[in-house]
Amino acid sequence: MSTRLLVVKASILAGFMMLSFSANASDLEKRQSELKSIQSQINQQQSALKTTSKQREKLLSLLRSDEEAIASAAKKVNSTKNSLAQIDTKLTELKQRQDELETLKVSQQQTLSKQLSSAYLAGNHDYTKMMLNQQSPATIERMLAYYQYLNKARMKSINELKQTLTELDEIKVSQTSKQKQLTKLVAEQQVQAKRLSQEQDQRQLTIKELQRTLNSKGAELEQLQIEEASLKRVVEQALRAMKDNPSMEGFGKQSGKLKWPTKGRVSASFGSQRSGQVVWKGTMLSAPEGQNIRAVSGGKVIYADWLRGFGLVMVIDHGKGYMSLYGHAQTLLKSPGDMVKSGEAIALVGRSGGQSEAGLYFEIRHKGQAVDPAKYCR
Repeated sequence: MSTRLLVVKASILAGFMMLSFSANASDLEKRQSELKSIQSQINQQQSALKTTSKQREKLLSLLRSDEEAIASAAKKVNSTKNSLAQIDTKLTELKQRQDELETLKVSQQQTLSKQLSSAYLAGNHDYTKMMLNQQSPATIERMLAYYQYLNKARMKSINELKQTLTELDEIKVSQTSKQKQLTKLVAEQQVQAKRLSQEQDQRQLTIKELQRTLNSKGAELEQLQIEEASLKRVVEQALRAMKDNPSMEGFGKQSGKLKWPTKGRVSASFGSQRSGQVVWKGTMLSAPEGQNIRAVSGGKVIYADWLRGFGLVMVIDHGKGYMSLYGHAQTLLKSPGDMVKSGEAIALVGRSGGQSEAGLYFEIRHKGQAVDPAKYCR
């Protein structure tokens, strides 16, 4: 083969190698560029998730503040409502007593009038003249006794009438005072109700923003798992507190006899699916906001605070390892350490914890394990 031909072949081969190398280098750069783009997207997504998580935590903190403000306003409204009811009852009692005294006054006036008329019509009402005209000592003694009796009867009637009139005056003063209190309380209730409404509006805005950060099933499930973990910590805390209360009887013998803590409709039953593998550990009862929540049995309050996902929560120790838990309250009426009686109002039904509908979340636990409340409540 000639030298010229070899040179040509070498040149052609070198050209192909250069072309192949150039193509491989271009493809590598392209894949490196794509990898960088993907990494950038991952970083952006991770950054967005971190930002969303921070936003969610801030919103949850804001939600807690909103719901604690609502609780404070609702507690004042409830207290004012109870005071109004007490004053109404007192005014009714005063009115009844006033009517009784008015009737008694008329009766006493009639009795006194008859006594005075009888004394006048009997004649010889000049006591000194009558005494001088009597000759017999026995007659004088009898007349003295008779007149003393009449005088005592008249004085008694007069004093009773004076006492009735005095009490009537006192009742009128008390009625005026109570009426002023009533007017003041009504004005306070209007202010409190307005504040409560404003706090509830603010809460709705917070919830809308919070829902935007939970726009996927995954995020919602993650949130439920975090809430369940929070509740578990509270239960563990309550179990530690229960060790100090060995004297209470629990309600193992009251199976099927307890009253539900509030009147309502079961919207989620124990053991039913909540989301994914998360199930309900208690019962959700739909009920009107502001309705009383009552202790299912006597016991001691061992927890009363705001809890993520469950809002305002109260836990009561009933002894023998039994506890009851009440969540999503509008406000709590008892504090840790308080002793409560069966049927006593302990909280008000609400929507705390970010709920859109008013209701009560109710659990019964025995030695830390959730049990179906329907087994104990009739």
